[in-house]
Amino acid sequence: MIEWYKKVVFENYANFEGRARRKEYWMFFLANLIISFVLGFVLGLVFALISPSLAPLVNIYSLAVFIPSIAVAIRRMHDVGKSGWYILIPIYNIILLATEGDKGTNEYGTDPKSDSDTIDEIGKVEL
Repeated sequence: MIEWYKKVVFENYANFEGRARRKEYWMFFLANLIISFVLGFVLGLVFALISPSLAPLVNIYSLAVFIPSIAVAIRRMHDVGKSGWYILIPIYNIILLATEGDKGTNEYGTDPKSDSDTIDEIGKVEL
């Protein structure tokens, strides 16, 4: 999970081009949710009790991952063959985020999912 998070935040910080597979998006989402909870709730509570002047430091994380969050969502839309603007449509964007991406190349780039990553390959033995 952390490897996917690092890929989104460090390698593709503001990359709005190309495609992102479902696993990349949802692993980033989960890691971001966990980190946000820890920083926002646990550290926020500690900062409020010890030194209220430090509480705004928790918001720095949210600002730091704002652009990568938008970028990976746009690349996820590209994977299903839609424009990045679809992230602005409520409910429908969640459906698209959970939809399997287009197989092969589409207008936004090559398929980020290699042949060995498909569910059909699990358990197969090469002869």
